[in-house]
Amino acid sequence: MTNPTDTAHQAWNDAWRSPERRAAWETPAPDVAALAEELRRRDGFRRMLDVGCGVGRHALLGARLGFEVVATDLAEAGIAELARKAAAEGLGIATRIAPITALPFAEAAFDFVLAFNVVYHGDGAIVAAALAEIGRVLRPGGVVQATMLSKRNVLFGQGSEVAADTFVNTAGSDKMHPHFYCNAAELVALLRGFELLSLQDIDHTGRGHWHWHLVAERAARAPE
Repeated sequence: MTNPTDTAHQAWNDAWRSPERRAAWETPAPDVAALAEELRRRDGFRRMLDVGCGVGRHALLGARLGFEVVATDLAEAGIAELARKAAAEGLGIATRIAPITALPFAEAAFDFVLAFNVVYHGDGAIVAAALAEIGRVLRPGGVVQATMLSKRNVLFGQGSEVAADTFVNTAGSDKMHPHFYCNAAELVALLRGFELLSLQDIDHTGRGHWHWHLVAERAARAPE
């Protein structure tokens, strides 16, 4: 039976079929572009995984920079759009349709994992499982860049609470599927097994849409 808090891909699959809705998600985020460029200049950063890639704005960015990129998503329309764009540019991006909680890759397979606006699509158990999977496929010393929803966000607490700190809001927002919110202490606790390098609470729109932006390194030793 499908977990009722793991349904975001269904809404996004519909969104990615629309050119108008795709347009807002085709420009790489500046902080992702900056970190990707920095990491690509370092020794040992060759393989990149874009988890929940959507229509592929960051996977395409990584491939243009010279990363060997793999991109995953459960929304097939997004994967199809990414494949079309990659082919048009002659970029070799491997794609897989897979959930964030069960990544189909070997342990320590990637140097850089990106999970931008995706991990919080579910409840706390899904978030914890997704972060554990990211840690599993990231090599020791590898870097993850991700976003999470802050409890400062104006939408925190709005709609129906379907699990602890997890809300569905059907009142004219994109939160009609479950979204998980956390504060700084809760986020740090979720990042067990990582060394946190950077954490910022950023208002994406200037209207109270606060998101955590984090960069962390996989610890050399597994958490006890």
